[in-house]
Amino acid sequence: MIQTRGERTFVIFSAVVMGLLTLLAFLPFALIVIASFTDESTLIRNGYSFFPDQLSLDAYEYLKSSAYTFVRAYGVSFLVTILGTGIGLLITSMLAYPMSRRDFKHHNKLAFIVFFTMLFSGGVVPSYMMWTQYFHIKDTVWALIFPNLLANGFNVLLVRNYFKNNVPVDLIESAQIDGASEIRTFFRIMLPLSIPVMATVGLFMGLAYWNDWINALYYISKPQLYGIQNLLVQLMNNIQYLNSGQAGAVIGSQAVEMPSTAVRMAMAVLGILPILFVLPAMQKYLTKGVIIGAVKG
Repeated sequence: MIQTRGERTFVIFSAVVMGLLTLLAFLPFALIVIASFTDESTLIRNGYSFFPDQLSLDAYEYLKSSAYTFVRAYGVSFLVTILGTGIGLLITSMLAYPMSRRDFKHHNKLAFIVFFTMLFSGGVVPSYMMWTQYFHIKDTVWALIFPNLLANGFNVLLVRNYFKNNVPVDLIESAQIDGASEIRTFFRIMLPLSIPVMATVGLFMGLAYWNDWINALYYISKPQLYGIQNLLVQLMNNIQYLNSGQAGAVIGSQAVEMPSTAVRMAMAVLGILPILFVLPAMQKYLTKGVIIGAVKG
């Protein structure tokens, strides 16, 4: 309970400063939303503005013509994000669990191997050859899940440190005395006590999967497997082509009327919209999971 005048003044001052910083962080997104509803000629003439002279729905009308494609791309992105995050959390936590157990004699060697992957990588070409020629995942949904994003060394170490610092060893020993196997101990004790760090790592993975477009660029040639990010890139390339001189020679003056700038803003809004609903729900776990999991154990 706040008692002194100085403490009340500090709390009020901190609330005002944080409110202003929050507003400044929100303003760029608000500008993108407003620009997506601004008439193309107004954007070209006056640039971006919080109070445009003329509003228009042309950008969303253009995207409406590809509504089915957008729904399919959203479905692919949601499927990949959910599957990738779920499988990634399982693999990450199962790898972190033996690393957190001091009675596992190879825990330091395993930690070194995980840390080594954070420093060195085989590169794009060897990775492409491995995934396509040996694992044969090209043009499958697994090509959007397995490469690069499924298990990250930083996430593994984050979960390991949380296990070591926040799950009492006595609790694990008690479970072993009661005859619990390692699998039962992991699923019935470790995971329920690690919700903050699992939610934090899950948020990291989910954002990475949702925003990823590189894997589809490398491994996907079927447009029906494009996620929302790849669809947005494809639409932007189409708009650039329609506004190019070659397109103008084919379709005449229609290329000039394409709301290219507003469409880009509308696509950015559609791409980030689902994140705005997920992030606030996970916010209460984010700080606790990062701070506690990042402490060296």
